[in-house]
Amino acid sequence: MATLRDIRNRIKAVKNTQKITKAMKMVAAAKLRRAQDAIINARPYAKGIKSMLTRVIATNPDFYHILSNQREVKNVGILLITYDKGLCGSFNTNVIKEVQRLLNEELSDFDLQTNVKFYVVGKKGYDIYSFQNFKIEKSYTQIFLPRLKYEQSQRILEDIKADFINGVFDKLYVVYNEFKNVIQQKVVVEQLLPIVVPQNLDEVKNVEYIFEPGKETLIEKLIPEFLDTEVWRVLLESQAAVFAAQMTAMDNATENAKEIIYELQLTYNKARQAAITKEILEVVSGANALK
Repeated sequence: MATLRDIRNRIKAVKNTQKITKAMKMVAAAKLRRAQDAIINARPYAKGIKSMLTRVIATNPDFYHILSNQREVKNVGILLITYDKGLCGSFNTNVIKEVQRLLNEELSDFDLQTNVKFYVVGKKGYDIYSFQNFKIEKSYTQIFLPRLKYEQSQRILEDIKADFINGVFDKLYVVYNEFKNVIQQKVVVEQLLPIVVPQNLDEVKNVEYIFEPGKETLIEKLIPEFLDTEVWRVLLESQAAVFAAQMTAMDNATENAKEIIYELQLTYNKARQAAITKEILEVVSGANALK
């Protein structure tokens, strides 16, 4: 049975842990505010670029661009967005589970060790898939630390564009956590390359547009811009989602520590009361023995 000193030491240790988790929650909350503002501001632009590209292509269905080149799929790329650290709840776990589902269901006909190429953001994803001997084409760490920068998005974009053009992969999926709110993130799987434009565009085709400059020039400009915006948006979504998950996880840890301290305090009081009662009984017994 634990002594009073052991229980006191345990209470002290849990209180120290509670201070750390509370501080981490406050830091994550401060980062989340900035990340949330960034993704909210980026979404309208990303939506506008996609809408504009859709309308231009709808009036020119025979367009061709190297980044939208549909070819036989022999190799598949997966751009996986994880975090470099833990202590963020199920953020990393949910993305890993979705990638596993993708491998087991949609990519089951491929040789997973040879024909599936990984582009991994975050140390957690790299550790898991390098340990399983998957082909890691590129890895990017410390992307979200201390803060996500547009130059990092550009580096990832240039790598995947070059590999797609050079035939390293024929189709690229991106798997990431989409930020919904502080307590909810949604794992999303999207095809990033080749760029796919919605086909049901009858309502757009019936509208006449005047293009300046020409359609081909606009498509040449809009497709790289659209891909650039999508990669940046995905990283911003993941950044907001990881800080939200981290804040929620640290809040839960702080509350759990509070409950543990309460239970330990009860145990300490009961043990102390039992020790005092025992001492009183010994004194009374000794007094009676002297009579």
